[in-house]
Amino acid sequence: MISFSKFLKERQFSQVVALLLLLLLLVIGATPGYLTGRWEWREPPRITSIKELKHLRQKGLTLPGWQTIEQRQQEIGGRKWSYQVIHKQGDQTKAVVLLLPQTGSRDLPVEWTEINSFWQWQVAQYRSANFTVKQPQGAGSNTETKVEARFFRGSTNQQTFAVLQWYAWFNGGNSSPLPWFVVDQLAQWHKKRAPWVAVSVLIPMEPLGQVEKTWNEAKSVGQTVQTALMTGPL
Repeated sequence: MISFSKFLKERQFSQVVALLLLLLLLVIGATPGYLTGRWEWREPPRITSIKELKHLRQKGLTLPGWQTIEQRQQEIGGRKWSYQVIHKQGDQTKAVVLLLPQTGSRDLPVEWTEINSFWQWQVAQYRSANFTVKQPQGAGSNTETKVEARFFRGSTNQQTFAVLQWYAWFNGGNSSPLPWFVVDQLAQWHKKRAPWVAVSVLIPMEPLGQVEKTWNEAKSVGQTVQTALMTGPL
């Protein structure tokens, strides 16, 4: 079980690192503007898919092979997420997919502690988890995108879930916001953006069970969600 003090220390460390990296990126991004007298970094390029991202929060995500049983907007930590209950066609597998898309040019990725605190989980069997998906057509059929997520068992007195969380963008994903900062900054150099979507997949499991038993299922859902995001709003 991961203690609250450990979570707090991890959050503080990640915030400090993210702040330092952001300051470095802002300095780098400001250099061309300083030399030319044009401070374009103060107003980031607009996100061209902002309409699709807002629609994602309102309507959820269409996932091949899965049927949506319920979809609604759920406020968590002061932000509105898409809460989507899905059912796998052909068997009894169910999952919950929570999506928080970037809906503003200056929106920053959400802290995972916000959503974890909302559920009031007791976290156990935490580990990093990697999976890959193929890039959409047009990006090279043999090109694979790597996602580095976080995977753990989240439980309360009433329910237990296998939880898979990451930030998704157009050519990758990571449970830390730091890689997204780098990707987005590089995109801004080309007058573009790399919008993000925070993803939290919840798969019901037996109380106090071994989360590893659900990994293949969680990985499959994660791959389906990442692929659908890359071929859609991202």
